[in-house]
Amino acid sequence: MAHLSTHVLDTMHGCPAAGMRVVLQRLDGDRLVELRRLQLNADGRNDGGPLLDAAAMASGRYRLLFEVAAYFRGLGVKLPEPAFLDVVTLDFGIADAGARYHVPLLVSPWSYSTYRGS
Repeated sequence: MAHLSTHVLDTMHGCPAAGMRVVLQRLDGDRLVELRRLQLNADGRNDGGPLLDAAAMASGRYRLLFEVAAYFRGLGVKLPEPAFLDVVTLDFGIADAGARYHVPLLVSPWSYSTYRGS
C-alpha cells in the first residue's frame, strides 16, 4: 500500500527520538505548503501512522524538517549557541505515488544520515 513514513533514531543515546517535532511540506513551484506538523511517539514514529496515506500520495517534491537542537536540548544536552545542527531539512522526491516511501533519520547533535528505506 502506498504511503510516506519516517522514523528517527537518536544515535547519541541509542534510542528512538521520542518527542522530536517534525514538519512535512510539499514544494509547489517556489511555494512551500505545510501538510503536517507532528511530534514523534516513543518509537520515534508518527502516532497516526503514515505521514501521507495512499489517498494523499502525489508525485512531487517534499521537505521534512526535523527539530534536532530542540529535541536534544529538551533532553538536557548542552549545545553551543547556535547549535551545530538546529533543524535538519531533507528535500526528497516522490516519483511514484503508488509506492512506499520511508525516510529514516539517524541523528546526533553533530551528524545525521538518511536513506530511502522500505
